[in-house]
Amino acid sequence: MLYLLTILLGNFDHSLFKSIYIFLISFFSNTFSAISGGGAGLLQLPALILSGVPYYQALASHKLATVALGIGGSLRNYKSLGNDISVAWQILIFGLPGVILGASVVEYISEKYLYLILGIISILLAFYSFLKPNLGLSSGNKKLNLVHKIRFLIFIFLIGILNGSISSGTGLLVTILLIKTFEMDFLRAISMTFFTVGIFWNFIGAVFLARIGSVPSNILIVLIIGSFTGGYFGAHLSKLNGNTLIKKTFITVCILVGISLLIKSIKSFL
Repeated sequence: MLYLLTILLGNFDHSLFKSIYIFLISFFSNTFSAISGGGAGLLQLPALILSGVPYYQALASHKLATVALGIGGSLRNYKSLGNDISVAWQILIFGLPGVILGASVVEYISEKYLYLILGIISILLAFYSFLKPNLGLSSGNKKLNLVHKIRFLIFIFLIGILNGSISSGTGLLVTILLIKTFEMDFLRAISMTFFTVGIFWNFIGAVFLARIGSVPSNILIVLIIGSFTGGYFGAHLSKLNGNTLIKKTFITVCILVGISLLIKSIKSFL
């Protein structure tokens, strides 16, 4: 009897430690993601995989948890959406088919090439943002001609495909695309990214990925709590400290995400 009790307590302690570990990783990764506009998968997904969750289940769990991140960030900064509802509709109408396509073919795509491409893009985004000191620090309302609008929608569709198949970096791409296309500041662009990518893209992607394998509910609950609280706290910090902090965090997260993806790609080639 004492032996069985010792085993039960050992398993409980291990389970409790694992839950605390996942919560802390989720909270801090989503806090930084809420400030930078993406990159939660940099820490959260590897933590799930190291915990013994298979890749596709971990990716589905991560995406469901980032829905909570999107809700947390949107609740804190919902006023920043302002008059950009038409932009949100464009991102949803043209991005969601890409997400569905990416999530549907992820089993058949070699991840190493996607990691390599997205890793290089993330690092280039960091350098581009660093070399453009005024980028994203002020907000405008640029009117698009037909060519620019079509180009924006094509990019949104392509980023949607990446979002459905890869965990890290797509939120950063949407954020910088909004800044460059519509001359938004970082706070406004990130609020739009949370609302569209964080909630709707990731939810649809998670639903399609969940068909590959069941999502572990005990881990998912901890992830959702960590993601929601981290998203709300990060959005609160970004609103208090403004676009300068957001831009610095964005550059840092872009570099870290890029390096992480490149390492994954190199390892898969070896």
